[in-house]
Amino acid sequence: MNLESKIYIAGHTGLVGSAIHRNLIEKGYTNFVFTPFPEFDLTDQKTVKDFFEREKPEYVILAAAKVGGIVANNTYRADFIYQNIQIQNNVIHHSYLNGVKKLLFLGSSCIYPKDCPQPIKEEYLLTGELEYTNEPYAIAKIAGIKMCESYNLQYGTNFIAVMPTNLYGPNDNYNLETSHVLPALIRKMHLGKCLMNSDWQAIRIDLNKRPIEGVSGNSNEDEILKILRKYGIQLSTLNSQLSTNVTLWGTGTPRREFLYSEDLADACVYIMHKIDFKDLIGNAKEVKNTHINIGLGEDLEIKELANIVKAIVGFEGEILWDNSKPDGTMQKLLNIDKIKSLGWKSLRILDEGILMEYVNYCK
Repeated sequence: MNLESKIYIAGHTGLVGSAIHRNLIEKGYTNFVFTPFPEFDLTDQKTVKDFFEREKPEYVILAAAKVGGIVANNTYRADFIYQNIQIQNNVIHHSYLNGVKKLLFLGSSCIYPKDCPQPIKEEYLLTGELEYTNEPYAIAKIAGIKMCESYNLQYGTNFIAVMPTNLYGPNDNYNLETSHVLPALIRKMHLGKCLMNSDWQAIRIDLNKRPIEGVSGNSNEDEILKILRKYGIQLSTLNSQLSTNVTLWGTGTPRREFLYSEDLADACVYIMHKIDFKDLIGNAKEVKNTHINIGLGEDLEIKELANIVKAIVGFEGEILWDNSKPDGTMQKLLNIDKIKSLGWKSLRILDEGILMEYVNYCK
């Protein structure tokens, strides 16, 4: 890519897409095209076809996807498999038809079997059963990987798939109904701190920015307390003192790896500059598993993560665990030897990234 190249970022307002956009701007790129949602429905083939034929982007970054946490994935299973496959099929196919020079497809670490050896190597793909709660989403992302590989082999395209670990950062999803674990922890601890301090102004500001099931900062205190209690944030008594506790799902024992979205963006832009499909296949007779894991290379228990967030946010209440709720996969640590061998490594440690994101959240 050069600074004048025409770059299409699908999903440019999301967690990943916005981070990649910022990274490219910082490096001097200016020629971008977008398909803002919901005006452009990427599940609609004609919409995507017309866009590519009109704009003719040279480079494509496919970060658009329907995403969510355990509850959302398990509840909206049909939506997750249908919408993600439709988006991928349309964007990847029309990139090929319109001569796109290079495409980067963003997947997810949930593509791997639930009982994978740790840390997870790219070669473990399709070697076992998937985690049930996010199986439809994982299957869609696996289809995207194989679509990129297959188009490269049949049509000579240069489409690369990357599989990031769990992400967090600016423009994350803080909707407690659908969010992933880290943004949910940040918001719950923040609201718990505000409730503990009787800081109703801060609570109302938060709920006006991000209402929960229709309850906003304009609702009365009883309605607000009820919805907070539903999501595990409630007043309690600790050692005869009024306090606040925050209830989190599961046992807290699963281990997770987290990467700041700005670091992922840096890795993606590095790959767009430095790595081509031919660099990933070597002399292999059977081309497969050409995707690239991107992660921090370290993980920790969710309980440890909760305590880190608690300290950074300044929440002084009690953390409780609801063992009746699912844990999901017990460990998902990515092996990042491939990306390191290609010349990239992460820029930030976890504590630093969480602090940056909490400051950003409070803004």
